[in-house]
Amino acid sequence: MDDGTEWGEVDRRLTWRVARWASPMARRVLPKARSAAEHTKLWWATAAVMTAVGGRRGRTAAAAGIIGMGAAELVSNALCKPLYTRRRPPEDLVPHDEVRDRPDSSSFPSGHTAAAVGFTVAVADVWPGAATACAVPAAIVAVERVHSGAHYPSDVAAGAAIGLATGLLVRRSPRLLRHHSARKARSRLIG
Repeated sequence: MDDGTEWGEVDRRLTWRVARWASPMARRVLPKARSAAEHTKLWWATAAVMTAVGGRRGRTAAAAGIIGMGAAELVSNALCKPLYTRRRPPEDLVPHDEVRDRPDSSSFPSGHTAAAVGFTVAVADVWPGAATACAVPAAIVAVERVHSGAHYPSDVAAGAAIGLATGLLVRRSPRLLRHHSARKARSRLIG
């Protein structure tokens, strides 16, 4: 990810291309996605809707999504960002005003993307249809992070990988806990 490497050059070129995407749809959708994703408002609102309209499945999916989102944010923002400090993409790659309104924290990995993917993957096991619907705004958030100059594509890819891993862990956690509890109960009976 060092800017002097071949991957660094690929990252810079992709950032330059995505940041210059100026279609009417991009100008309409991406700023709204940015605003909705700030402080995970989009995912909290999605969880609230799932809870309100989805009955027990909706409440379970919402809880799984919130846990997946929180775990992804913890790993990306509290563990990974302090370990690898990376500057945000330089202003010359981003031709619009949004580049001035960026966080001061490390660019690597994208916490917004991690949260979006963590939420979506955790929901998928409980309510696949809702997860499919969540995948669309999650992808838009990922594109917006590069378009706004907040992240390089590799930051977004790393955030997506973290979200995938934490979301899968949340999906497996109940089974892992049941397996651990059953093994503990068996050992008490035997021992």
